[in-house]
Amino acid sequence: MADLKIEICGVKLKNPVIAASGTFGFGREYNEIYDISVIGGVSSKGMTLKPRLGNAVPRIAEGYGVILNAVGLQNPGVEHFIKHDLSFLREKGVAVIANVAGSTLDDYGEICAALNGLADFVELNISCPNVKAGGMAFGIKPESINEVTRVAKSSLTKTPLMVKLSPNVESITANARAAEKGGADCISLVNTFTGMVIDLEKRKPVLANNTGGVSGAGIKPIAVKMVYEACQAVDIPVVGMGGIMSGEDAVEFMMAGAKAVQVGTANFADANAMPRIISEMNAWLDNHGIKSVNEIIGTVRMN
Repeated sequence: MADLKIEICGVKLKNPVIAASGTFGFGREYNEIYDISVIGGVSSKGMTLKPRLGNAVPRIAEGYGVILNAVGLQNPGVEHFIKHDLSFLREKGVAVIANVAGSTLDDYGEICAALNGLADFVELNISCPNVKAGGMAFGIKPESINEVTRVAKSSLTKTPLMVKLSPNVESITANARAAEKGGADCISLVNTFTGMVIDLEKRKPVLANNTGGVSGAGIKPIAVKMVYEACQAVDIPVVGMGGIMSGEDAVEFMMAGAKAVQVGTANFADANAMPRIISEMNAWLDNHGIKSVNEIIGTVRMN
């Protein structure tokens, strides 16, 4: 079988398949279905400094080939994660990626300081609104991306910083470069697109929040393009995601330049999605005579 081991920022993963934030909790529920030690890593539920209850329901809506979510970062807070969930993930031998969010720059600095040296990576969710800048998301403009990345990086002396980029922007390449310039050790993309679904009978949006984040198989071609563009723009590693449902999808992202992938919505459709994707990746590599998954990274040949 092909060798699936990869290394990102000095962190070794047994394979490049990582659970995407917000779709896997902290791994405990899925571990009741299969031993999650088989996957490469887990990006935690998005965490804030203090516990959050999240948005009103309904929080989930369906579309063709996609789902929309407006969960609102419901989470138990970073202190609970450190006390109750970190050791469980460590025991499983997966790369632990602590996904964090904040409403101010100080929030990001404080939560990163709390996690310094504990997780394998800290992943910045910068799609959150900056309450001190009129509510505009940190991840919209290169200037704010650079600023929040610098603040987070200054608190992370022992842990690599991964910055998760939003696709709802003018230039994904400019934003990728801004994260790199701000000190990011690697980047991940894409986060969800913004969308809305309307209930025709009620003539109202299905989601209580009106709009939500769009994810699932339908976004994959756009995500692949953005991942390719980001890989061409920066010299730091890129983790790709967006609509990965099969091993072939994962291979496609890695051909576009990603060193690893995150799997999200597929976990809702198939609780065993990630073990299956790992197996399908291995089969594809074996069928093509490829001995290591690293051999396919960035090998796409443009017309």
